[in-house]
Amino acid sequence: MIISVSRRTDIPAYYAKWFYNRLKEKSVLVRNPMNIHHISKIDLSPDVVDGIVFWTKNPAPMLERLDELRAYTYYFQFTLNAYGKDIEPNVPSKNDIVIPTFQELSRRIGKDKVIWRYDPILFNADYTTAYHLKFFKSLAAKLAGYTEK
Repeated sequence: MIISVSRRTDIPAYYAKWFYNRLKEKSVLVRNPMNIHHISKIDLSPDVVDGIVFWTKNPAPMLERLDELRAYTYYFQFTLNAYGKDIEPNVPSKNDIVIPTFQELSRRIGKDKVIWRYDPILFNADYTTAYHLKFFKSLAAKLAGYTEK
């Protein structure tokens, strides 16, 4: 079984402690979004979990406890793009926190387990094609050597 963590919310950024507690308890309750009355108990034991995919814009809250993931195969889909606070008001400073976190995560778990996502790509008067090309190139230079994808 593959556990996709964060398709509904950014668990690494906002609920890392809760997630580590779920691993410790080896289970999680999940409400069906199509039928709110149906709740499933998902086994999180390492012997039934084939892999964990973390989707996040800021895994910093998980960094100090990465050793608790050692029994699992996992990787991070790390979304990092060039939007400002007008689009991403809750994402910390890219230069001060997010990019250094990307680099540190890569150093700790390996660049093959940190996949960069420049997504979504939005276009408006401020976020033009030229803007995206300029900042994609800038981010790529800062992430060079820290990811393979």
